[in-house]
Amino acid sequence: MKMMKMRKSVVAAMMLFGLVVAPVAASVSLADDPAPAAAAPGGGDLVDAEGKPVDGGEKKKSGPGGFVDVVFGSGVLGVILWAALFLDGAAAIYFIVDCWVLIKPQKLMPQTLINNVQGAVAEGDVMKAIKACEAEPSPMSNVLAAAFQHVEDGYDVIQESVNAAADLEIERIMQRLTWISVCSNLAPSLGLLGTVQGMILCFATLASGVPDIGALAGNISQALWTTAGGLVVSIPSLTFFYSIRNNANRLILRMTALTMELIKPLRNVEVDSEA
Repeated sequence: MKMMKMRKSVVAAMMLFGLVVAPVAASVSLADDPAPAAAAPGGGDLVDAEGKPVDGGEKKKSGPGGFVDVVFGSGVLGVILWAALFLDGAAAIYFIVDCWVLIKPQKLMPQTLINNVQGAVAEGDVMKAIKACEAEPSPMSNVLAAAFQHVEDGYDVIQESVNAAADLEIERIMQRLTWISVCSNLAPSLGLLGTVQGMILCFATLASGVPDIGALAGNISQALWTTAGGLVVSIPSLTFFYSIRNNANRLILRMTALTMELIKPLRNVEVDSEA
């Protein structure tokens, strides 16, 4: 008997729970879901809760397109801006490859030049050393040629000539590196200009009264894409700039020290002025 009463109590509690929870769940579901379309009174067309006809085969409008749509859908200024970004990136790649190839030990101070100059200086033949410099054009050969051309003026003048020629070669190398820095600094500015243009278009769309969500999303996409484009160009360019610059400074110091070692024997060299 007690078991029967317990079962009846459990069944009654479950029925009461179902009667209470089911209407609440139904009301929440109806509040969250949009009103279902109903059939029109006179035909098979569907209508919404307000009685407006609904096209059952209507597809949702697609949002803003991909990258190509953003580039060519941003107006004349946007296309010019993207062209400038692409050109800036191409210029950065060119100068990075150019400096990466040219700023090498074998380019700045060829080993054949060092060997020929060492042999000429050991023999005391300054003219042979000058011809060796002319046969191997390089920054180091320019510095050594400046030293050999002032061999008659004394060692102090030779050192001054070496320092002046080395400063000139360093400036030439750094000028090439500076273009990488220019490209890396220009890219974020172009990206910021595109961001400003996109925000201007956003506010212009909002000022129209009833904004087009697709146009608004496209304007925001334009602003973000240009910012991303500028950073994509700037970050690698800046990384390569500092890497190549540090390598150039290290090689220049090595070249200067090696040059001073090569011209040390010039203290005791006597040159025949008639030669």
